[in-house]
Amino acid sequence: MIGTVLMSKKAQNAAEKEQRILTAALHLFATQGYEATAVPQVALKAAVGSGTIYRYFDNKEALVNAVFRSAKAKLKHYLHEDHFDDEPRQVFHRFWNNLIRFTEDNPEDFHFLELQDHAPYLDDASRQLELEVLAPISLFCIEYGRKGLFKSLPADAMMAMIWGAFVGLMKAGKLGYARLNHSVLRQAEEVCWQMLLK
Repeated sequence: MIGTVLMSKKAQNAAEKEQRILTAALHLFATQGYEATAVPQVALKAAVGSGTIYRYFDNKEALVNAVFRSAKAKLKHYLHEDHFDDEPRQVFHRFWNNLIRFTEDNPEDFHFLELQDHAPYLDDASRQLELEVLAPISLFCIEYGRKGLFKSLPADAMMAMIWGAFVGLMKAGKLGYARLNHSVLRQAEEVCWQMLLK
C-alpha cells in the first residue's frame, strides 16, 4: 500500500514536471520561434535541469512535436464539439466562434500553431493529428460543395482561404493594425462565409 502511494506520488510529480516543460517550451517557441529556442532556455523557464528534459524528450525536435500535438489537441477539442449536422450557415457560425474561443482561451497555442512554419520538424504522429483536426471541416466543405452550395474549389483550397483569413485577422489585431471587436469579427465571419458561396 505504501509503495503504491509512493509510486503514485512519483508519477504525479513526473507528470507535473513534464507539463512544466511543455508550458515553458510553448511560451518560448511561440515568442522566439523554434530555431531561436535552446533546450537550456526551456529548462531554465521550467525550473528543471537541462538533463531533466532529456528524460522526457529525446531531443529538441521531440519536444517541439510534443508541444505541437498538445496545442493541436486543444484546437481539436474546440472544433470537434460540433458535429456538423445543422444548417451549413449555423455550422460555419459555430466553427468561426469556436476558433475565436480557442484563440482567446489559448493565445500562446494559437500563436505557436498558426504563425510559425512547422513543416521542417513535424513527425508522422503530428502530421496525422493535423489531418484528424481538419477532417470534419474538410468533409463539411466537400459535402456542401457536392450539393452545389459552395464554389467548385477543392476542399483544401476553401479551408486555406478561410483559415488564412482568420489567422491574418487575428495577427493584425495582435499587432495593432486592426481593431477587433464583436462587430468586426461578426462582419468578418459573414465576408468569409460569402467567399465560399456560389
